[in-house]
Amino acid sequence: YSISHVRAFCTGCLPCLECSPSSPLPAGFPTFTAWCNSHLRKAGTQIENIEEDFRNGLKLMLLLEVISGERLSKPDRGKMRFHKIANVNKALDYIASKGVKLVSIGAEGNGTSMALTLKSIVFITETSAKEGLLLWCQRKTAPYRNVNIQNFHTSWKDGLGLCALIHRHRPDLIDYSKLNKDDPIGNINLAMEIAEKHLDIPKMLDAEDIVNTPKPDERAIMTYVSCFYHAFAGAEQAETAANRICKVLAVNQENEKLMEEYERLASELLEWIRRTIPWLENRTPEKTMQAMQKKLEDFRDYRRKHKPPKVQEKCQLEINFNTLQTKLRISNRPAFMPSEGKMVSDIAGAWQRLEQAEKGYEEWLLNEIRRLERLEHLAEKFRQKASTHESWAYGKEQILLQKDYESASLTEVRALLKKHEAFESDLAAHQDRVEQIAAIAQELNELDYHDAASVNDRCQKICDQWDRLGTLTQKRREALERTEKLLETIDQLHLEFAKRAAPFNNWMEGAMEDLQDMFIVHSIEEIQSLITAHEQFKATLPEADGERQAIMSIQNEVEKVIQSYNIRISSSNPYSTVTMDELRAKWDKVKQLVPVRDQSLQEELARQHANERLRRQFAAQANAVGPWIQNKMEEIARSSIQITGALEDQMNQLKQYEHNIINYKNNIDKLEGDHQLIQEALVFDNKHTNYTMEHIRVGWELLLTTIARTINEVETQILTRDAKGITQEQMNEFRASFNHFDRRKNGLMDHEDFRACLISMGYDLGEAEFARIMTLVDPNGQGTVTFQSFIDFMTRETADTDTAEQVIASFRILASDKPYILADELRRELPPDQAQYCIKRMPAYSGPGSVPGALDYAAFSSALYGESDL
Repeated sequence: YSISHVRAFCTGCLPCLECSPSSPLPAGFPTFTAWCNSHLRKAGTQIENIEEDFRNGLKLMLLLEVISGERLSKPDRGKMRFHKIANVNKALDYIASKGVKLVSIGAEGNGTSMALTLKSIVFITETSAKEGLLLWCQRKTAPYRNVNIQNFHTSWKDGLGLCALIHRHRPDLIDYSKLNKDDPIGNINLAMEIAEKHLDIPKMLDAEDIVNTPKPDERAIMTYVSCFYHAFAGAEQAETAANRICKVLAVNQENEKLMEEYERLASELLEWIRRTIPWLENRTPEKTMQAMQKKLEDFRDYRRKHKPPKVQEKCQLEINFNTLQTKLRISNRPAFMPSEGKMVSDIAGAWQRLEQAEKGYEEWLLNEIRRLERLEHLAEKFRQKASTHESWAYGKEQILLQKDYESASLTEVRALLKKHEAFESDLAAHQDRVEQIAAIAQELNELDYHDAASVNDRCQKICDQWDRLGTLTQKRREALERTEKLLETIDQLHLEFAKRAAPFNNWMEGAMEDLQDMFIVHSIEEIQSLITAHEQFKATLPEADGERQAIMSIQNEVEKVIQSYNIRISSSNPYSTVTMDELRAKWDKVKQLVPVRDQSLQEELARQHANERLRRQFAAQANAVGPWIQNKMEEIARSSIQITGALEDQMNQLKQYEHNIINYKNNIDKLEGDHQLIQEALVFDNKHTNYTMEHIRVGWELLLTTIARTINEVETQILTRDAKGITQEQMNEFRASFNHFDRRKNGLMDHEDFRACLISMGYDLGEAEFARIMTLVDPNGQGTVTFQSFIDFMTRETADTDTAEQVIASFRILASDKPYILADELRRELPPDQAQYCIKRMPAYSGPGSVPGALDYAAFSSALYGESDL
């Protein structure tokens, strides 16, 4: 018979030899009796019971004649026992003449033993059966030391082969480790005694003949070994069933590990997002520049160090989820439903909330830094102007409160009046400064300056003093004008000096204030404008020097007149508080401040040029990186649409893309460094590029996510192709059809395009059938069909996967046809971890014939393929 017909005989059927359909009989013969009758009909007879009909030897001899085509000696047809014995002996002599040595089988034996021998002879005379039997022996004895089965004669002389067959299937019957290769007769006799006692295999051979013969009888050994093959057939079935169950359980155990890993990674990522969002949403400003700079540095560390690994984790989590769902679909398992709040959509939502919180945070930080910078500038400007005003106003109230005019001469009174007029002019000139001080204080309050209280207090004191000076000035003028009617003499020369010296003095004070005024600019144009204004100021210095010379000449003229006419009055000017020494000192101060201002403006110009270089350096790199990222995105998109060769080639191309992208990371890091230099220089705009660092970061993260997802899609296609048995040509055909009807090139087909695609592939679709298919490919009613759903549909009908029914049948074999199974049976037939896996999850059996500890393997197997947590 062919190898496919070689099956083990069930030991349980030997008493009647009515074998099951699994017997190695030719097609169409349900039992060995039927096979015998198919030959005996040619001799005009048949049998009803092998045990009885073969006992007299007549029908046994007829059967041998029909099979062999040879004429045996005429049988004895008497009814006496010695006639029956003679006939059986003739049949056995014929079998022996064909080279089969029979031991412990004679005419006095029962029909069962003879029929068993005959059946074995029929079995082993087929060449293919012989090869199959030898292969079975080699496979079963391969793990045993000192056993090397190569034939059916010399390989069995030491008896270890027979002992190994018994130990392999019934290790409880023999201790193989205690056998001695140098005791072949003892080994053979031990094996035959155990086989006869425990396996119902007759002792057909003689140990001494096997050991002492150079080449033992091949057919005799084949006949005897085939009995072991039949005896252990049930164990083969149990092993096959156990292997199938182990395979199914291994798939479930691996999937459970993937589920647990997904749950762990999802929990960790969601917890990180939960902790990070409040930090990003906290927009409480700090009071100092240093504190806000620290916040900005923390945010940079978050973007450069902390967030990128989380982007990879999120992408890997999505890839793991897709791979797990693909494995579950391929193995006919229910889809994985993560714990509440840990779906891929939940993670995507949490990530979106994170990015929403992150959005604008950096801009807020920079605005706060600008605000604090502005505050520091205004505060310093306030202090300078306040100090200048307070220095000027010091002692003025005491002067205005003097009543020196009461005892003064007319000339002195007029001098006092003129002096007061000069003071009023000076007072009016300082009005603008007081208004500036008040305006700066108001702006500091509006910008929420942290030390606004002290600013307000100082400003209020200045304003209160200013009001008092105005009141006192008015009162003194009124007093002097009343006295003026009495005193009419005034020195015109002193008056002219006072009138010209006071404005010039104010001009110098204003010049000194402007030359020392702080400035803040953000561009080359702005600093150039200040430089131009400074140059214009320097152009007025010759004219100012002329005015200084003129004022000095007035004072010189006063002194000359006093000396010439010997006037007995002081040479000091009674009408002016400004002295020549002050004018000289202030003029020298102005000349000193001019080059200092030149230097500070040039330093700022150099800083702005440096900032401009930073802008151009960043722009040059960003204008290269941005298009590079866009080009890579387009290349990846094209590679996923175009069909060129095998999926492995496409995977290699994508891996090369991924390698190039990873190698490009240095350019992103360099750009981050340039961006940090720009921020540290407080440069807030860049006209040389439309790309911001935020654009580059978002594009880079999207590129990393896209290449990872695309690789995962191809891996999923390869996994699906291999698991479903799809050829590369079929996969290419599926991809070409999908791409053709993916009209918007977004990786999706709408329902009408999907219908057209199916029709193009030969489907004859009615409305009901199309509706059924749509429930498979679009179960959530999204209105679109993905490529993965399309592939799953095209391969679902031809999938070569295990089923619940197959697993139930395998468990039934291990349970010896019982509707339940016991824990001890599972531990005996399965590896320890998988046996414990089943025991832990199998529900108790409560059906007919239940016993204590019975487990329901049918419910367990169905749960493996249904809606279950298994």
